[in-house]
Amino acid sequence: MHHNFWVTDVNRGATSDESKSESARRPGERSPFCYSPGQFFFEYLVVVSLKKKLGGDYEPKIIYQFPKRENLLRGQKEEEERLLQAIPLFCFPDGNHWAPLTEYTSETFSFVLTNVDGSRKIGYCRRLLPVGRGPRFPEVFCIISCLGCFGLFSKILDEVEKRRQISMAVIYPFMQGLRECPFPAPGKTVTIKSFIPDSGTELIELTRPLDSWLEHVEFRALLQRLSPENILWLFASAVLERRIIFVAEELSVLSQCIHAVAALLYPFSWAHTYIPVVPECLIDTVCCPTPFMVGVQKRCLEQVLDQPMEEVLLVDLCEGTFLRSVGDEGNILPAKLHTEMLTSLKTHNSNNNIQTSEQVNTHVSEAFIQFFVKTVGHYTSHLKWNKSGQGSFQ
Repeated sequence: MHHNFWVTDVNRGATSDESKSESARRPGERSPFCYSPGQFFFEYLVVVSLKKKLGGDYEPKIIYQFPKRENLLRGQKEEEERLLQAIPLFCFPDGNHWAPLTEYTSETFSFVLTNVDGSRKIGYCRRLLPVGRGPRFPEVFCIISCLGCFGLFSKILDEVEKRRQISMAVIYPFMQGLRECPFPAPGKTVTIKSFIPDSGTELIELTRPLDSWLEHVEFRALLQRLSPENILWLFASAVLERRIIFVAEELSVLSQCIHAVAALLYPFSWAHTYIPVVPECLIDTVCCPTPFMVGVQKRCLEQVLDQPMEEVLLVDLCEGTFLRSVGDEGNILPAKLHTEMLTSLKTHNSNNNIQTSEQVNTHVSEAFIQFFVKTVGHYTSHLKWNKSGQGSFQ
């Protein structure tokens, strides 16, 4: 279903460009979401709601799109239609299991869509219950952007939700103001003026972290759910480009933890199938013979276990355990480096309460960067040069 749209990385292998080390890229780029300061914050804001079908089931539909695009070339129009067709599925990946609600805790999560040329877009979602009386369905405000910066977009969604409680009409001037602002460089701040009835004009400051490769990451989410030993098993499997399935009840936990595991590979990037939350109708993705990193809601676990899967690492983020493994995960990393990384992660756990999120991100990232420095940082000493100036790697 929908396998030729902005595909969700299904059936996509590595490309030579995405497999490159970050250090080989131009300054200001970041794989796989390449951008430079000064471009738009976002491409679209869409609102997705559940609508009743003839058969009695509910299906997600886009009820608002900002901005509406006109004067598109034919190819652009087809691409936009594929994108807009895919979005509702990922805003409500839970299938048709919905009934009207009177209470619902807002949830923030993200998904990734991949175009046929390998470029990726992120959907930042806030699912909330609109103001009203009586039972009603939640709706999802989804911001589509090429920019990987989860913390920044969470703050933007906070503002969207605050305005939604007043009126839909108050949201769009804020988003228009955001659209007219250039995306700041790492460590820089942009200020957006926003008028709210009865409150006056507000100034909203949006600051990018100085370490831009960590701005899409929340390592603390991973550390709270898995032991340091299990994180190293997971990292080793990712380094060998294996198949990894994450299971959790909450969409926010799935997307945070998968982004965190992918970020452990810095300065390299995961170039294979990458779906933080797999919609129920695409659950057969777990049968792919190629490497993948995907997230599945726990209520779909039985469906997943029934699939004819090849060797996978199946990670239960609710229990902090592995439900399936290949069996060699504990022996993949060199023993000396394994011990060093384990000590570093355990040190973090012992002073967890006194560190900010940014400090945790830096501490964890440095431990894994050191692994790559020690394993491949000396590769130039293994190059042998002949008299004609050609080098070969020994």
